[in-house]
Amino acid sequence: MFAALGEALVDLIEHADGRYEPCLGGSVCNFTRAMARQGQHIRYLNPLSTDTFGARFVDRLRADGVDLGQAPRSPWPTSLAVVSLGPGGVPAYTFHRQHVADRDGTADEFIARLPAALRLIHTGGLALVPGDWPKVHTVLLAAQLRGAVVSVDANLRMAVVGDRPADQSAYRNAVQQALGMAQIVKLSDEDVAAMGWDPSALADVGQRLLSNPMTQLVAFTLGGDGAMLMTRQACVQLPVPAAVNVVDTVGAGDCFQAGLLAWLAAENLLMADALGELTSSDLEAALRHAMACAALNVQRKGCEPPSWEETRAWLCP
Repeated sequence: MFAALGEALVDLIEHADGRYEPCLGGSVCNFTRAMARQGQHIRYLNPLSTDTFGARFVDRLRADGVDLGQAPRSPWPTSLAVVSLGPGGVPAYTFHRQHVADRDGTADEFIARLPAALRLIHTGGLALVPGDWPKVHTVLLAAQLRGAVVSVDANLRMAVVGDRPADQSAYRNAVQQALGMAQIVKLSDEDVAAMGWDPSALADVGQRLLSNPMTQLVAFTLGGDGAMLMTRQACVQLPVPAAVNVVDTVGAGDCFQAGLLAWLAAENLLMADALGELTSSDLEAALRHAMACAALNVQRKGCEPPSWEETRAWLCP
């Protein structure tokens, strides 16, 4: 069984007429839904609010087949990200993350919710901000002691920590520590730049990450330039699949990671020793499935991950 630790967040998106549309999301929550739709048994560990948005999250996660375990409902409100249109239509983000439901709980409480037969734990995004990282670190250590593989999607959102250089540096340090605990790491080209690394030298960035003995597989998503998977022995990069009509990119990276892990699980390759021995052929097949999962999602409005069967049918029509 899988577990996911991280934010369930509502994006309030401003339209040109001044209306704000609420969209349920959050990177880790999107990933959790995508994994369930890919046919994997996954538990979402964070509490959901007793407010209206929290009730909608409960309904959506259960409809997708996500296990909510014994996580209590929190009296704290649901996290919000207000997405406003700035000059030239460029979006500006304001996060409301103080005393919110998905941050309600101690490390011991999260550890108590871990499934007994835990194969993998995934985290990333806003769970890696400095204020939450010590708690997340403790949970990851407990999962590792149970033999679980750790997956981390950096998914940096620098706006959440503000403009102070010290706060941004602390955030980068927490993300780097999280990546160092994971067998499987994922970064977008934007994440690479936010970390202060060179996105035009991804092979070098990948080799730097793989110099950590813990890390076995590195995934880079490159927007319109496709995606890349790297191990110490092999590297495969593929372009965006042809004939993808992009409607909305929300959740694309989360669906990519879910597709990648679901393929590895289906092939019985989701163990640390097996990850280190992946061949170029394995990487290409895994990458094609991950990219197909993301491609199907971006052809729909909002984050609407495809099922395993839809993904396989799209790859093999």
